[in-house]
Amino acid sequence: MATIQDVARYAAVSTATVSRVLSQPGLVATATRTRVLQAVERLGYEPNRMARNLRQARASKILLTVPVISNPVFGDMIQGVERVAREAGYAVILGETLQNPGQQDVYSMMLASREVDGIIFTSPIVPPSLAQAIAKQGGRAPIVNAFEHSADFGVSSVHIDDGGAAELAVTHLIELGHRRIGAIPGVMEAMTSRDRLRGVRMAMTRHGLADELRIRHGDFTIESGLVAASALMADGVTGLFCFSDEMAIGALAAVRQAGLGCPSDISVIGFDGIRFGRYCDPPLTTIAQPAEDVGSRAARILLETIAGTQTELLDVILPHELVVRGSTGPAPGR
Repeated sequence: MATIQDVARYAAVSTATVSRVLSQPGLVATATRTRVLQAVERLGYEPNRMARNLRQARASKILLTVPVISNPVFGDMIQGVERVAREAGYAVILGETLQNPGQQDVYSMMLASREVDGIIFTSPIVPPSLAQAIAKQGGRAPIVNAFEHSADFGVSSVHIDDGGAAELAVTHLIELGHRRIGAIPGVMEAMTSRDRLRGVRMAMTRHGLADELRIRHGDFTIESGLVAASALMADGVTGLFCFSDEMAIGALAAVRQAGLGCPSDISVIGFDGIRFGRYCDPPLTTIAQPAEDVGSRAARILLETIAGTQTELLDVILPHELVVRGSTGPAPGR
């Protein structure tokens, strides 16, 4: 059986540092803490009962990681998480990953070091440190995935039917008479983008318009929406479906820069339902997803998992809605 001396030698630290990582992880530098915890994991070290009790003590904090804090849809989600956590006496630590897997894993190590009691993550991948916790604890692991989802993750998830929502958006354009339709997906590493693109293709195929679909990729930002929309309009599309409202706002700017009218020349649909969309010119047609409810439901599931009252994996699908406003209208000539 491994001893604390074995762990110290493996991690190239003192036994006091090992003890500190297990009892007061917040006092140890992240790199050192990570190295010690990896040594504990690799050697199968079991600390004494006192250290184990310290490790099992509640931090009364949960971690929420998001790709970018500036995206309003994540702002709404954060409000939902904060409200539920605050009511339960928990504080929320917020981590911005900037879609960097390494940064995601750095934050996730806070669970292994007991700095937080649980994690809500929005990444389309499971960081290695979380994968280890899931492998050891299964459905009891205090980890919830929000917006993204996969049965392969082995954790509970809260999201909407992204494929069905995208199909609904494109069908709306087709019913308005649009035939050549442009789609602007976000980063394709995200399952939300892949699911939405699948829904777009299903709608176009069902109406015999598969060959009329045009695709230009963005990254969910306003700037990428402007660039992609400009290219798609040059390709003759009359309807644009953007996989985020921010990209749709960029698309509206592209329409104006081209000297065209919306929706008289080009119709634009966004995705998310952020509150700024209703104040665009014209007001933005969008797929609204209940971001705050996603956050609150994910937080409830996480806190119940931490308390041990929720041990089965849940896949919660919340409703979406097509909100029709002034940015969509009949195709030119219809």
